[in-house]
Amino acid sequence: MVSELLANAILHARGPIRLRLVRNQSLICEVSDSSVAAPHLRHAGPLDEGGRGLFLVAQLSRRWGTRYAGDRKTVWAEQPLKGPTGNRPR
Repeated sequence: MVSELLANAILHARGPIRLRLVRNQSLICEVSDSSVAAPHLRHAGPLDEGGRGLFLVAQLSRRWGTRYAGDRKTVWAEQPLKGPTGNRPR
């Protein structure tokens, strides 16, 4: 998820780009940039070479979203930290 969100910011937005990881009951990845353009969830065709990044983030995360503050946008994704046995990894 980190690489997809960073790649989207690098390809489609302006810098500076900021990555923030927050670990609590879950892991939240936040990527901020100086663009207010909203990200679009696309469904790429089988022969398309791009357009799957945000779709993959949506499929792999518990939830994701975008928030705006002034002239900055932050796209975030939340991933649970519990393993298959229900225990948190150490």
